[in-house]
Amino acid sequence: MAENPSRLKLGALLLPLPLVLLLFYVLPFAGVVGWSVSLPTPGLEQYQRIASDPAIHEVLWRTFRLCTTVSLVSLLIAYLMAYCWVYSPPFWQRLVEICVFIPFWLSVLVRAFGWLIALRSNGLLNGWLQSLGIVSQPLQLTRNELGVVIGMVHFMVPFALFPLVSTMRRLDPRVLLAARGLGAGQLRTFWSIFVPQTLPGILGAFIIVFVFCLGFFITPAILGGGQTVMVAEYVYLQMFQTSNWGLGAALSVVLLALVAGLIWALLRMTRVDKLVG
Repeated sequence: MAENPSRLKLGALLLPLPLVLLLFYVLPFAGVVGWSVSLPTPGLEQYQRIASDPAIHEVLWRTFRLCTTVSLVSLLIAYLMAYCWVYSPPFWQRLVEICVFIPFWLSVLVRAFGWLIALRSNGLLNGWLQSLGIVSQPLQLTRNELGVVIGMVHFMVPFALFPLVSTMRRLDPRVLLAARGLGAGQLRTFWSIFVPQTLPGILGAFIIVFVFCLGFFITPAILGGGQTVMVAEYVYLQMFQTSNWGLGAALSVVLLALVAGLIWALLRMTRVDKLVG
C-alpha cells in the first residue's frame, strides 16, 4: 500500500528535528557523561565524591533550599497577580501586564546589576530606610541568601504567572456562582472551590520555577558575591577555576537527572497544554 503523500511530506519536514537534537543535545551530553566517568581516572570516583563530600552536600542543600524558597515566594506573588490579571477591571489588568512584561524583556544580567545597585549598603533601599529613620545602620542585603532570593524571585515570577493565568481563564465561572448560590461566602468559595480548581496550575508553576532555579548562575554569582554558591556556579568553579572537569561533569549529570525527574513528574500530574493554554 502506498504511503499517504501528506504523511511523507510531514515526515520529511520533521526529519531535521531528531538530527538537531542528536547533534546539539544528545552527543554533547554523552561527552559530559564520558568526562564524569573518565576524568581524571576511569571509574565512578566523582559520583562517590558527590555522595560523600560534605562541601558538595552543603552546596546541594543550599541550592535546594533557595530553589524551594524562591519557588514558593514566586508562586504566592504570581497567584495574586494572576487573580488580579484575570478578574480585575481592564485598568488593573493593563497595570499587571506592564509590571510583568517590561521587566520580562530585560536581560537577567541587567536585572541582577539593577538589584545590586538597589540593595547594596549605600544603595537606594538602604538610603530610603535611613532617611525615613527606620534603620540607623545600612542593612546587609547583598552577598547573602536574601539578596539572591530577591533577585531570583523578580526573574521567576513571570514563569509562575503564565501557567496560573492559563488555568484560571479556563475555570467555569458557573461553578463559583453555584457555590455562592448554595450559601458559601467569598472566602469559603475561594479556598474550597477556586484554589482546588487551580491546583494543576499551582503544581505546574512550582515545578517550572524550581527547574529554572536549579540552573541559575548569574544572579547568585552577582548578588551572592561568592558567599552564596549554588550548584551551577559550583560546576563553573570546578571546571574553569580548579580544572576538575570530572567532578563538574558528574554534578551536571546529577543535576540533569534531577531536572528530568521533575519534568516527568510535571507531565504525570498535568497536561502541558493546560499550563500554556
